[in-house]
Amino acid sequence: MNDGLIIINKPAGYTSHDIVNIVRKTLHTKKVGHAGTLDPDATGVLVVAVNKATKALQFLTAENKEYIATLKLGIATDTMDASGTIQEEKPFTGYTDLKEVLDSFLGDSMQVPPIYSAIKINGKKLYEYAREGKEVKVEPRPIHIQEISLLKEDHDEITFRVHCSKGTYIRSLCYDLAKKLGYPGHMKTLIRSRSGDFDLSQSCTLEELKEGHYRMIALKDAFASMEHYVLEDESIALNGKRIDENYDHNIAVFNKNGDILAIYGPDGNGKMKSLRGLF
Repeated sequence: MNDGLIIINKPAGYTSHDIVNIVRKTLHTKKVGHAGTLDPDATGVLVVAVNKATKALQFLTAENKEYIATLKLGIATDTMDASGTIQEEKPFTGYTDLKEVLDSFLGDSMQVPPIYSAIKINGKKLYEYAREGKEVKVEPRPIHIQEISLLKEDHDEITFRVHCSKGTYIRSLCYDLAKKLGYPGHMKTLIRSRSGDFDLSQSCTLEELKEGHYRMIALKDAFASMEHYVLEDESIALNGKRIDENYDHNIAVFNKNGDILAIYGPDGNGKMKSLRGLF
Protein backbone atom coordinates (compact mmCIF):
# COMPACT_ATOMS: atom_id res chain seq x y z
CA MET A 1 0.00 0.00 0.00
CA ASN A 2 1.28 3.46 -0.86
CA ASP A 3 1.84 5.73 2.15
CA GLY A 4 3.33 9.19 1.86
CA LEU A 5 3.02 12.57 0.22
CA ILE A 6 2.57 13.53 -3.41
CA ILE A 7 3.25 17.14 -4.38
CA ILE A 8 0.76 18.11 -7.07
CA ASN A 9 1.23 21.11 -9.37
CA LYS A 10 -2.43 22.11 -9.21
CA PRO A 11 -3.80 23.55 -12.45
CA ALA A 12 -6.23 26.48 -12.53
CA GLY A 13 -9.92 25.64 -12.48
CA TYR A 14 -9.73 22.91 -9.84
CA THR A 15 -10.50 23.17 -6.14
CA SER A 16 -8.07 21.54 -3.72
CA HIS A 17 -10.80 18.99 -2.96
CA ASP A 18 -11.12 18.19 -6.69
CA ILE A 19 -7.45 17.20 -6.62
CA VAL A 20 -8.01 14.97 -3.58
CA ASN A 21 -10.82 13.17 -5.44
CA ILE A 22 -8.63 12.68 -8.52
CA VAL A 23 -5.85 11.18 -6.36
CA ARG A 24 -8.39 8.89 -4.65
CA LYS A 25 -9.62 7.54 -7.98
CA THR A 26 -6.14 7.26 -9.48
CA LEU A 27 -4.59 5.42 -6.52
CA HIS A 28 -7.78 3.51 -5.60
CA THR A 29 -7.81 4.61 -1.97
CA LYS A 30 -10.23 6.71 0.08
CA LYS A 31 -7.59 7.88 2.57
CA VAL A 32 -6.38 11.06 0.87
CA GLY A 33 -6.19 14.62 2.21
CA HIS A 34 -4.38 17.88 1.53
CA ALA A 35 -2.49 20.50 3.54
CA GLY A 36 -3.03 24.19 2.80
CA THR A 37 -5.94 25.00 0.48
CA LEU A 38 -5.33 26.70 -2.87
CA ASP A 39 -8.06 28.82 -4.49
CA PRO A 40 -9.51 27.34 -7.72
CA ASP A 41 -7.87 30.04 -9.88
CA ALA A 42 -4.46 29.55 -8.26
CA THR A 43 -1.87 27.03 -9.46
CA GLY A 44 1.17 25.39 -7.94
CA VAL A 45 2.20 23.37 -4.91
CA LEU A 46 -0.54 21.33 -3.24
CA VAL A 47 0.70 18.86 -0.62
CA VAL A 48 -1.42 15.70 -0.82
CA ALA A 49 -1.20 12.96 1.83
CA VAL A 50 -2.04 9.35 1.01
CA ASN A 51 -3.16 6.59 3.39
CA LYS A 52 -1.19 6.57 6.67
CA ALA A 53 0.33 9.97 5.86
CA THR A 54 -3.10 11.61 6.33
CA LYS A 55 -2.49 11.27 10.08
CA ALA A 56 0.30 13.85 9.74
CA LEU A 57 -1.68 16.52 7.86
CA GLN A 58 -2.08 18.78 10.90
CA PHE A 59 1.74 19.06 11.09
CA LEU A 60 2.24 19.61 7.36
CA THR A 61 0.30 22.86 7.00
CA ALA A 62 3.39 24.97 6.50
CA GLU A 63 4.10 28.08 8.53
CA ASN A 64 5.86 29.64 5.53
CA LYS A 65 4.82 29.78 1.88
CA GLU A 66 6.22 31.30 -1.29
CA TYR A 67 4.10 32.66 -4.13
CA ILE A 68 4.57 34.27 -7.53
CA ALA A 69 1.73 36.72 -8.17
CA THR A 70 0.77 39.08 -10.97
CA LEU A 71 -1.01 42.29 -9.96
CA LYS A 72 -3.22 44.05 -12.50
CA LEU A 73 -3.49 47.80 -11.90
CA GLY A 74 -6.48 49.94 -12.82
CA ILE A 75 -9.30 47.48 -12.08
CA ALA A 76 -10.63 46.36 -8.69
CA THR A 77 -13.02 43.41 -8.32
CA ASP A 78 -15.25 42.26 -5.46
CA THR A 79 -13.22 39.04 -5.03
CA MET A 80 -9.85 40.82 -5.44
CA ASP A 81 -8.96 38.40 -8.26
CA ALA A 82 -9.67 38.03 -11.99
CA SER A 83 -12.84 35.98 -11.45
CA GLY A 84 -14.73 38.78 -9.67
CA THR A 85 -17.11 41.52 -10.74
CA ILE A 86 -15.47 44.86 -11.57
CA GLN A 87 -16.12 47.43 -8.85
CA GLU A 88 -13.77 50.28 -9.71
CA GLU A 89 -11.66 51.36 -12.69
CA LYS A 90 -9.00 54.00 -13.23
CA PRO A 91 -6.93 54.61 -16.39
CA PHE A 92 -3.30 53.50 -16.03
CA THR A 93 -0.82 56.37 -16.33
CA GLY A 94 2.27 54.83 -14.73
CA TYR A 95 3.68 54.82 -11.19
CA THR A 96 6.82 55.66 -9.25
CA ASP A 97 8.74 54.28 -6.27
CA LEU A 98 7.70 50.65 -6.91
CA LYS A 99 10.65 49.17 -4.97
CA GLU A 100 9.95 51.40 -1.96
CA VAL A 101 6.28 50.40 -2.04
CA LEU A 102 7.13 46.70 -2.25
CA ASP A 103 9.65 47.01 0.60
CA SER A 104 7.06 48.78 2.76
CA PHE A 105 5.25 45.44 3.13
CA LEU A 106 8.26 43.63 4.64
CA GLY A 107 8.10 42.42 8.22
CA ASP A 108 5.10 42.24 10.56
CA SER A 109 1.83 43.95 9.70
CA MET A 110 -1.94 43.64 10.03
CA GLN A 111 -3.90 42.51 6.97
CA VAL A 112 -7.65 42.55 6.30
CA PRO A 113 -8.61 39.22 4.65
CA PRO A 114 -10.81 39.30 1.51
CA ILE A 115 -14.57 39.14 2.07
CA TYR A 116 -14.55 36.27 -0.45
CA SER A 117 -12.63 33.84 1.76
CA ALA A 118 -13.40 30.79 3.88
CA ILE A 119 -12.65 32.46 7.23
CA LYS A 120 -15.54 31.86 9.63
CA ILE A 121 -17.26 34.57 11.66
CA ASN A 122 -20.03 33.40 13.99
CA GLY A 123 -19.89 29.94 12.40
CA LYS A 124 -20.42 31.20 8.88
CA LYS A 125 -17.86 31.60 6.10
CA LEU A 126 -17.12 35.12 4.91
CA TYR A 127 -17.94 34.33 1.28
CA GLU A 128 -21.40 33.18 2.37
CA TYR A 129 -22.06 36.62 3.86
CA ALA A 130 -20.69 38.21 0.66
CA ARG A 131 -22.95 36.14 -1.61
CA GLU A 132 -25.97 37.10 0.49
CA GLY A 133 -24.97 40.77 0.24
CA LYS A 134 -24.69 41.05 4.03
CA GLU A 135 -22.22 43.44 5.63
CA VAL A 136 -19.83 41.90 8.16
CA LYS A 137 -16.88 43.42 9.96
CA VAL A 138 -13.65 41.66 9.00
CA GLU A 139 -10.93 42.15 11.61
CA PRO A 140 -7.31 42.54 10.43
CA ARG A 141 -4.96 39.65 11.17
CA PRO A 142 -1.23 39.60 11.89
CA ILE A 143 0.98 38.48 8.99
CA HIS A 144 4.71 38.41 8.32
CA ILE A 145 6.37 38.99 4.95
CA GLN A 146 9.95 37.76 4.97
CA GLU A 147 10.81 38.64 1.39
CA ILE A 148 9.15 40.41 -1.54
CA SER A 149 10.93 40.92 -4.84
CA LEU A 150 10.01 42.29 -8.26
CA LEU A 151 10.19 39.77 -11.12
CA LYS A 152 8.66 41.68 -14.03
CA GLU A 153 7.01 44.99 -14.99
CA ASP A 154 4.73 44.99 -18.02
CA HIS A 155 2.75 48.25 -18.42
CA ASP A 156 -0.14 47.90 -15.91
CA GLU A 157 0.94 44.46 -14.65
CA ILE A 158 3.50 43.76 -11.92
CA THR A 159 4.79 40.23 -11.21
CA PHE A 160 6.48 39.65 -7.87
CA ARG A 161 7.65 36.84 -5.59
CA VAL A 162 6.66 36.85 -1.94
CA HIS A 163 7.80 34.65 0.96
CA CYS A 164 5.20 34.98 3.70
CA SER A 165 3.64 33.48 6.81
CA LYS A 166 0.69 31.11 6.87
CA GLY A 167 -2.58 33.07 6.74
CA THR A 168 -1.32 35.77 4.36
CA TYR A 169 -3.82 36.50 1.59
CA ILE A 170 -2.04 37.42 -1.63
CA ARG A 171 -5.28 38.86 -3.01
CA SER A 172 -5.35 41.35 -0.14
CA LEU A 173 -1.64 42.04 -0.62
CA CYS A 174 -2.27 42.85 -4.31
CA TYR A 175 -5.17 45.13 -3.39
CA ASP A 176 -3.08 46.96 -0.76
CA LEU A 177 -0.07 47.20 -3.08
CA ALA A 178 -2.20 48.71 -5.86
CA LYS A 179 -3.68 51.21 -3.40
CA LYS A 180 -0.21 52.40 -2.36
CA LEU A 181 0.63 52.88 -6.04
CA GLY A 182 -2.51 55.00 -6.46
CA TYR A 183 -4.76 52.54 -8.28
CA PRO A 184 -7.56 50.06 -7.82
CA GLY A 185 -6.13 46.62 -8.55
CA HIS A 186 -6.60 42.87 -8.37
CA MET A 187 -4.58 39.65 -8.41
CA LYS A 188 -4.50 38.44 -12.02
CA THR A 189 -2.64 35.14 -11.45
CA LEU A 190 -1.16 33.24 -8.51
CA ILE A 191 1.35 30.41 -8.36
CA ARG A 192 2.30 28.79 -5.05
CA SER A 193 5.94 27.97 -5.68
CA ARG A 194 6.70 26.58 -2.21
CA SER A 195 4.83 25.31 0.84
CA GLY A 196 7.16 24.66 3.78
CA ASP A 197 9.81 22.16 2.66
CA PHE A 198 8.03 21.32 -0.61
CA ASP A 199 8.44 23.17 -3.90
CA LEU A 200 7.48 22.91 -7.57
CA SER A 201 10.61 20.92 -8.44
CA GLN A 202 9.16 17.97 -6.47
CA SER A 203 5.72 18.21 -8.04
CA CYS A 204 3.90 16.29 -10.74
CA THR A 205 1.04 17.34 -12.99
CA LEU A 206 -2.35 15.58 -12.99
CA GLU A 207 -1.39 13.96 -16.32
CA GLU A 208 1.85 12.59 -14.82
CA LEU A 209 -0.08 11.33 -11.78
CA LYS A 210 -2.54 9.43 -13.98
CA GLU A 211 0.34 7.94 -16.00
CA GLY A 212 2.05 6.77 -12.80
CA HIS A 213 4.93 9.24 -13.16
CA TYR A 214 5.00 10.72 -9.68
CA ARG A 215 7.21 10.64 -6.60
CA MET A 216 5.81 9.41 -3.29
CA ILE A 217 7.66 11.13 -0.44
CA ALA A 218 7.96 8.85 2.58
CA LEU A 219 6.55 10.23 5.82
CA LYS A 220 9.95 10.04 7.55
CA ASP A 221 11.39 12.26 4.78
CA ALA A 222 8.50 14.71 5.05
CA PHE A 223 9.73 15.64 8.54
CA ALA A 224 13.39 16.01 7.57
CA SER A 225 13.49 19.62 8.81
CA MET A 226 11.78 18.91 12.15
CA GLU A 227 14.07 18.06 15.06
CA HIS A 228 14.47 14.26 15.37
CA TYR A 229 14.43 12.25 18.57
CA VAL A 230 15.42 8.56 18.52
CA LEU A 231 13.87 6.19 21.04
CA GLU A 232 15.82 3.12 22.14
CA ASP A 233 12.53 1.57 23.29
CA GLU A 234 9.93 2.25 20.60
CA SER A 235 7.11 0.86 22.76
CA ILE A 236 7.11 4.23 24.58
CA ALA A 237 5.75 5.93 21.45
CA LEU A 238 3.65 2.93 20.36
CA ASN A 239 1.83 3.10 23.70
CA GLY A 240 1.59 6.90 23.68
CA LYS A 241 3.67 7.31 26.84
CA ARG A 242 5.40 10.55 27.77
CA ILE A 243 9.09 11.11 27.05
CA ASP A 244 11.23 12.52 29.84
CA GLU A 245 12.66 15.43 27.82
CA ASN A 246 11.86 19.13 27.91
CA TYR A 247 11.74 20.74 24.46
CA ASP A 248 9.81 23.96 23.81
CA HIS A 249 8.77 22.79 20.31
CA ASN A 250 7.41 19.74 18.51
CA ILE A 251 9.77 16.87 17.68
CA ALA A 252 9.60 13.93 15.27
CA VAL A 253 10.13 10.68 17.17
CA PHE A 254 11.86 7.77 15.39
CA ASN A 255 12.93 4.24 16.27
CA LYS A 256 16.49 2.93 15.87
CA ASN A 257 15.69 1.67 12.35
CA GLY A 258 14.84 5.19 11.14
CA ASP A 259 11.07 4.67 11.06
CA ILE A 260 8.94 7.59 12.19
CA LEU A 261 6.70 6.73 15.14
CA ALA A 262 4.99 9.92 16.26
CA ILE A 263 5.04 13.67 16.66
CA TYR A 264 5.57 14.79 20.25
CA GLY A 265 5.12 18.21 21.82
CA PRO A 266 5.65 19.85 25.25
CA ASP A 267 3.08 18.86 27.88
CA GLY A 268 3.60 22.01 29.98
CA ASN A 269 5.07 20.01 32.88
CA GLY A 270 8.62 19.47 31.66
CA LYS A 271 7.93 16.38 29.57
CA MET A 272 6.92 15.56 25.98
CA LYS A 273 3.53 14.06 25.15
CA SER A 274 2.40 12.25 22.03
CA LEU A 275 0.43 14.57 19.72
CA ARG A 276 -0.15 11.98 17.01
CA GLY A 277 1.03 8.45 16.39
CA LEU A 278 2.21 7.89 12.82
CA PHE A 279 2.83 4.13 12.89
